[in-house]
Amino acid sequence: MTQVPASAAGGSGAHGAKPVRGGKLGAAAVDQASLWNVANLLTMVRLLLVPGFVMLLLGNGGYDPAWRSFAWAAFAIAMITDLFDGHLARTYNLVTDFGKIADPIADKAIMGAALICLSWLGDLPWWVTGVILGRELGITLLRFWVIRYGVIPASRGGKMKTLAQGTAVGMYVLALTGPLATLRFWVMGVAVVLTVVTGLDYVKQAVVLRRQGMAASAAASADAAREEADPEPERGAAK
Repeated sequence: MTQVPASAAGGSGAHGAKPVRGGKLGAAAVDQASLWNVANLLTMVRLLLVPGFVMLLLGNGGYDPAWRSFAWAAFAIAMITDLFDGHLARTYNLVTDFGKIADPIADKAIMGAALICLSWLGDLPWWVTGVILGRELGITLLRFWVIRYGVIPASRGGKMKTLAQGTAVGMYVLALTGPLATLRFWVMGVAVVLTVVTGLDYVKQAVVLRRQGMAASAAASADAAREEADPEPERGAAK
């Protein structure tokens, strides 16, 4: 939270400044605004949509076109909010610790729920679900593995992967037949390929980032050891 200067807050730093009434209440309001911002609200909506989406997708046995259309609408809303909440948070400086944790959880929850339900219904092979969810879990673990050395940025391929996955899963949620059913098969194929390729790219980036971080840490430790061994090299020469 941005610190308010004493002169602006009516503190002792400004002569003649009037004290702000309800200072503690004002601080609490700022804290509340930092959490209950529009980006976090969209993330919460996405989290709440997950159980509703599952109920709609599995409603009436899981094969009713009407229920699956409603499920698709819930899934589409979740995907749209995913596009907007991160953009809003970065653009308007609404990034919070809650958002950093909840946003990826919401992303993986809605996608994971869709994949598992579709495989359970027999519409999607389990190996596809395993590849996609295994990749997401692996990348999450990789981020924790290198977090002390830096952050792996989202790549253009990763964004294409997300778009392809969302489109393919959305097509599988709908009760499509004929050419559209064939088309969704190929869209999912593209999504799986992008999932694997971008996953391998993340592994490469993680290994490089860790090596660079370890080398930098080793160099810093060596410099510190040299300074500790000879903290004032010119003192002896001066004598």
